[in-house]
Amino acid sequence: MKLFPQPDPIPEVPAAASPEPSSSAVRTDRNRLLQLRWASLLAMAAIASIIFPWLAPAQARAPLAGVTLSLLAVNLALQAGAARWLVGRWGAFLQLVIDLAAWGGFLYFAGGVTNPAIALLLPVVAVGASILPAAQAWLLAALAVGVYSLLWTFHQPVVLADAELAMHWHLAGMWISFGFSAATMVWFIVRLNTELGRREDELAVANAARARDAYVVGLGKLAAGAAHRLGTPLGTLCILSDELLRRSDLAAEVREDLELMRAQVGHCRDILNGLAREAGQPRAQEGGVVGVPAWVEQIVGRWQRLRPGAAVTVEAGEDGVRSAIVADASLGEALHNLVDNAANANVRSAVRDAAVELRICVEGADVVVEVADRGPGIEPVPAARAVPPGAHGEGMGVGLILAQAALESHGGRLEFRPRLGGGTIACLRIPARRTCT
Repeated sequence: MKLFPQPDPIPEVPAAASPEPSSSAVRTDRNRLLQLRWASLLAMAAIASIIFPWLAPAQARAPLAGVTLSLLAVNLALQAGAARWLVGRWGAFLQLVIDLAAWGGFLYFAGGVTNPAIALLLPVVAVGASILPAAQAWLLAALAVGVYSLLWTFHQPVVLADAELAMHWHLAGMWISFGFSAATMVWFIVRLNTELGRREDELAVANAARARDAYVVGLGKLAAGAAHRLGTPLGTLCILSDELLRRSDLAAEVREDLELMRAQVGHCRDILNGLAREAGQPRAQEGGVVGVPAWVEQIVGRWQRLRPGAAVTVEAGEDGVRSAIVADASLGEALHNLVDNAANANVRSAVRDAAVELRICVEGADVVVEVADRGPGIEPVPAARAVPPGAHGEGMGVGLILAQAALESHGGRLEFRPRLGGGTIACLRIPARRTCT
């Protein structure tokens, strides 16, 4: 017999959201390849319009300009959105083949292998090796070697104006080509690695949220069964406390303790009944807009009924008094858990009399509710981690995980920061809906 309902299966992640296709899309991004092609165009334009008129004025420059303008037209067409099918790995491969063909045609009219610019074939191969699968990278390298080999035999020679300085200018050209190639490859690969690192960080955050959501779903399924099963012992406690309270021989202190116990059991039953009513209901939309100060006072009042000896102060700035949000039961539980954790932190730090301090303000498009304590504090954590170490004290941290999930489901977020003078400030950032008048 199954005591609890089984959780629904977690939906599979769509193929487009899996790490491999995302990484491939980043590597083969056509905009980055267009930027690489602009660098090739800059080098071709400099050779055709500056280097050759200076060192070889008799060299025909019209073919060089024709190749440069052809590549420029291809680049502008791609930038304007033409050939949208040139995407993915094969699209990137074909674009790099276009670059090889353009350099092959340009170098054919510029001296072939005798031109130091032949080294500019290497950035194309290096970029291909960094973004393409092994088979396509090797194919691109073979094509580059083939172009180099053809240019060894087939090219139009360059006649320098000063033949005696030919070796000097050849070595200078090799130096310039090497520097340009190195700068181009480093620029491309560093930008690629930066983008991949950013995507990995986003993926880590998404995976953390996915794991947290799966955990919350499992907790919800177990909580539904637990709420049903707890109804019986709570009912028994209610009956026993009522029977004891009917006795006339009870001492005044015992009667007072029993009345408190009866009230606490009643609060527990109210909480379970509320969970049963609200389970599975969608979050309130615009019709559920509430004023933040009244909402906070309601949650704090409910919490103080469970912990009548704890002190809480609520402060609202001028903008916070008029602020409003969309709130459901899960958001109220999030604030309830944070207030409870703050009170527990005060107890652990031997400052039992310290009040939990709440402050309401508005920052940009968010309503911020700060819950401050004088506990032992927290350690800084990476953004992908749901809860900082020590934030839940000696508990399991379930309350904070649920609070994080509730805030995210409302489009907000939960942040923690150290408090000046000791302690922690938990910040609930919730999108504001309208201003209360």
